[in-house]
Amino acid sequence: MSDFLMPSLGADMEAGTLVEWMVSPGDRVEKGQVIAMVETAKGLIDVEVFESGVVEECYVTPDTKVPVGTPLARIGSADRVVAERPGAAVESAAAPGPATEEATPSGPAVKAPQRPGLSSAPDLGPKPKGDRLAASPAARRRASELGVELGSLAGSGPGGAIVLRDLERAAGEKLRPEHQRGGFDRDEMRQAIAASMSRAKREIPHYYLATTLDLHAADQWLENYNRDRPPEARLLMAALFMKATARALSRYPDLNGHYDELGFHPAERVHLGMAIHLRGGGLIAPALRDTETQDLLSLMRLLQDLVQRARRGGLRASELSSATATVTALGERGVDTVYGVIHPPQVAMIGFGSVRRRPLAVGDMLAIRPAVDVSLAADHRVCDGHLGALFLNEIDAQLQHPEAL
Repeated sequence: MSDFLMPSLGADMEAGTLVEWMVSPGDRVEKGQVIAMVETAKGLIDVEVFESGVVEECYVTPDTKVPVGTPLARIGSADRVVAERPGAAVESAAAPGPATEEATPSGPAVKAPQRPGLSSAPDLGPKPKGDRLAASPAARRRASELGVELGSLAGSGPGGAIVLRDLERAAGEKLRPEHQRGGFDRDEMRQAIAASMSRAKREIPHYYLATTLDLHAADQWLENYNRDRPPEARLLMAALFMKATARALSRYPDLNGHYDELGFHPAERVHLGMAIHLRGGGLIAPALRDTETQDLLSLMRLLQDLVQRARRGGLRASELSSATATVTALGERGVDTVYGVIHPPQVAMIGFGSVRRRPLAVGDMLAIRPAVDVSLAADHRVCDGHLGALFLNEIDAQLQHPEAL
């Protein structure tokens, strides 16, 4: 049995608002299943559970803002059975204030443990009162904003209650941009970015390196690969950049991991974050998990899916908290070179600029070839410029043999 906590979705997150429960006490859940929706400065995030079991109790009501690390629910063993009795589905959590007393078999009543700052158990699936329709608070608020009649919708939440996803499904493309699930408060997001980047520049001793890569081999291979394939099966150069970077990080693990108060912890796998610009001025960097083991076509599809979900909503908590290094690419904006700021607790940021045809020395000759500037911002507490240079050279070496990616 363990508590399900408000997750940390980045070094800049201090608290989050529980918007909606997707489960009720008594429900069985599987590892990786989305069980709640949380609102942060980055928008609405699907939060998954990291163990299988049974939801025994929910501590926090929807529309409640709580600090990172606050227990949200209790997940019991999948072998346990929640008692079927009136009111058992929603048991009271210990509220702040005087502790309750419980009798023990061997002695007098003892005080039950308290959970500071938590209110009584939430009404997860609002029960109809008379003719009042069952709907979650978030769904009622969104329906009011959109002018949607709740009575016209079928509920998919606990007890048949109408939840936020039902509104989204019904409204579809009719939702105005500001009401899309991926919407965010621009000012709040800019404040979060400012806090994170200020911390990064204050605490992380950055060093920077950059070099120009000859993309002749990669460009020729990519052209041949895409020639006879339909649009949905074609690759972009970005997929090659991500895969080459992931392989280089596997070879140089001092650039792949997290740095905290106990020092540097290299990661076992490469979960490569991708900086994505959000319409309206935001920025988010979810991770492509196990990037180094993905084939190029799978990586291309995952990358496209990640960008779409980042902009319309639907990112998962694990995608926002697991990146071991991040890539930022501003080539589509016509920028030749980008120098990133490391996203704590990571220790490296890799930047790719525009792919342009440039004059390059090839042997003793001058040739016009596609090329790109790649940069590295790295944490001097973990490594120095010698290793950083080897890392950039490894990305170059990987791109010279695209057929092996």
